[in-house]
Amino acid sequence: MTDDRSPEAEAPGWSWEYEGYEPADERLRESLCTLGNGYFATRGALPECAADDVHYPGTYVAGIYNRLTSKVAGRRVENEDMVNVPNWLPLRFRLPDGHWIAPDTTPVLDHRQLLHMSAGLLERRTRYDLGDDRVLTVRQLRLVHMADPHLAALRTEFTADGFSGPLEVEAALDGSVTNAGVPRYRDLDGRHLTHIHTGTAAPDTVWLRCRTRTSDTRIGIAARLTARTGAEAEAPLTIRHERPYAIQRVTVHMVPGHTVTVDKTVALHTSRDPAISDPLHAAVDRVGRAPGFDALAETHRAAWGQLWRRAELDVPGESGRILRLHLFHVLQTLSPHTADLDVGVPARGLHGEAYRGHVFWDELFVLPYLNLHFPEVSRALLRYRHRRLEQARTSAGAVGRRGAMYPWQSGSDGREETQQLHLNPRSGRWLPDHSRLQHHVGSAIAYNVWQYCEASGDTEFLHTKGAEMLLYIARFWADKAVYDESLGRHRIKGVVGPDEYHESYPDADAPGLDDNAYTNVTAAWVLTRTIELIGILPEPRRRELLERTGLDGSELERWEDVSRTLHVPLHDDVISQFAGYGDLAELDWSGYRERYGDIRRLDRILEAEGDTVNRYKASKQADVLMLGYLFAPAELEGLFRRLGVRLDEDVWRRTVDYYMHRTSHGSTLSGLVHGWVLARCRRSEAWKFCQEALQGDIADVQGGTTGEGIHLGAMAGTLDLVQRGLTGLETRGGALWLDPVPLPELSSYGFSLRYQGNWGVRLRLERGLLEIAVPSHDVSPIDVRLPGREVSLQPGETGRLVLPD
Repeated sequence: MTDDRSPEAEAPGWSWEYEGYEPADERLRESLCTLGNGYFATRGALPECAADDVHYPGTYVAGIYNRLTSKVAGRRVENEDMVNVPNWLPLRFRLPDGHWIAPDTTPVLDHRQLLHMSAGLLERRTRYDLGDDRVLTVRQLRLVHMADPHLAALRTEFTADGFSGPLEVEAALDGSVTNAGVPRYRDLDGRHLTHIHTGTAAPDTVWLRCRTRTSDTRIGIAARLTARTGAEAEAPLTIRHERPYAIQRVTVHMVPGHTVTVDKTVALHTSRDPAISDPLHAAVDRVGRAPGFDALAETHRAAWGQLWRRAELDVPGESGRILRLHLFHVLQTLSPHTADLDVGVPARGLHGEAYRGHVFWDELFVLPYLNLHFPEVSRALLRYRHRRLEQARTSAGAVGRRGAMYPWQSGSDGREETQQLHLNPRSGRWLPDHSRLQHHVGSAIAYNVWQYCEASGDTEFLHTKGAEMLLYIARFWADKAVYDESLGRHRIKGVVGPDEYHESYPDADAPGLDDNAYTNVTAAWVLTRTIELIGILPEPRRRELLERTGLDGSELERWEDVSRTLHVPLHDDVISQFAGYGDLAELDWSGYRERYGDIRRLDRILEAEGDTVNRYKASKQADVLMLGYLFAPAELEGLFRRLGVRLDEDVWRRTVDYYMHRTSHGSTLSGLVHGWVLARCRRSEAWKFCQEALQGDIADVQGGTTGEGIHLGAMAGTLDLVQRGLTGLETRGGALWLDPVPLPELSSYGFSLRYQGNWGVRLRLERGLLEIAVPSHDVSPIDVRLPGREVSLQPGETGRLVLPD
């Protein structure tokens, strides 16, 4: 086979491998072996296995949602889900009159899955024991094409040992799928597809069309099947339609030691695609024109090679291999193809159905990485938010506020998609969900706009769509802030912070907390940056913006006042997570760890005991410490100074220590943020949390959640930890600012980035030496600033800077 590449031939650190068949591990492996191209992705399930308690072969198209109403706990609950579209994978096989061969029904002698990250290929090898010294070896190569985002292909090779004769092979397109990949959602209606029809397009090609039940998105899939034995002619196919399946069957003759190859090529389109008239016609046409597997693999591999060059990352050892896996999955979810789509950042990638495929604040951890490699993708993701600005303004108006109130969970149209109830699987009870009060998502969007424009130099976006988003988000915060005469400060009340455990005060009748420090400080940042931006806009554009939004001098004066007087509570000489946090009870951490072991989801444990985490000084993840993740120490100190609060190194260290001992790390983001923050103030402990962030999905530290979809924010965040966290890299004021804090465990590494039109800027940290190489082309020099030093590097120049101890 011309595209065969053995694991031994692959460069070290570029593959991900699983040995043996372990049913309990299948869901995790399926998530981590997902293949995608930014347009759609398919989980790494075995093609001969249908969805059951072990396997879940889901396929998801970016931005395809559907809304259904279910009856839960005596209430009618509406949810919008990212749709599991028809399954293109099915390919099963058997001996005549035998049962279908699968690892759950047939003895397995060997089983191996190998993810070739450099080429974007999933390889699978299984040896089945058929009895009487007969062995069938199945080898498969799978791709979801990175050059043509509408194509996927599966090559299956069958080799007989100890027997000869016919082998029946059946391939199908399966329209019977539902959304059933998350056990705790199974009380909800998951039947999103309707009007399922199948047909034949050519002697070797079948098709399936359907549509979503309420969003009315039409989906068309076409599959071409070919089979050959060595140099012989292709084996004849038979086609059968048993709605909702389109079935192709071929019988091949097996000879000991000879390999039979069956190729399945698939095209997928939806009615959301541009430049087509009908998704079914487009799919049939595309699969008819698609070349064979070898040619597809060649162009696919070339496309991946281009991505790897743009996102070059050279980190040694096992950490480097994990980071490469993380980058692989980020690029499969958010590739250059994403730049053409109206989609956001799905928190669990296109890898599963957890969080129903919704868009949260995870772009806060994703865009800073993309900004410096794929700015066109960042821009598209921010345009997703801008298109929903009108809905955010409507949502603010519905609660009596001016400005824009972005939803905590977003889907197709930008309305609030946060569920009204959530299930505690430990107690089996459905509970009210108040996480929609996490209004700090608006500040995250504003932060991403600013970071993107600083890194890319895209002043056109900043002065138009970016300025509009910042203005309306700032307006919301200024309107929500209320003045407290007794404090002489403005306060933001009734919110939930990033911690998520605390949704209300103990025994309170209404949800929400007052003066969440993270919310207030980031709101002050939004107001300050927006005032600054309005001041530097070109006069014609400023006039247009003020006329369109009704912004006047008196409102700007209020913004200035609020940005300087938002209340930041303190207790015990540390920053309070929210007003009253210091009055909560201390938790018996050692006692709970002794009783339960893993207490990451402490909220569920306490609720099952009839208690509530709202009573305790206990956080799910970084909350106050998120400020140290977003802002460099000097900028954070300046923000607090503007608010009239002293934040020196001692106060920050005490604050870090305080919350370190009161956090359960119930989110994969928590280890990432703590590693980032500790690298600046307690370096000896930072690597432990960096490792936890690296292990989050591969070790499934959340206990089964990765099988429902990867944690995209945490994966991208680990890449950014290397790119910005440990280098202290900032893009501001038209310069690259660097303040490296190399960890003993990771002191030598390198990466490339794209900065304001400069492609392929290379940075390398090597034992106290920082090397920066600017490529040779006609672009202006790059200004580099380190503590106490400034350097201007011309195109083609390499700077080598010795770092202080």
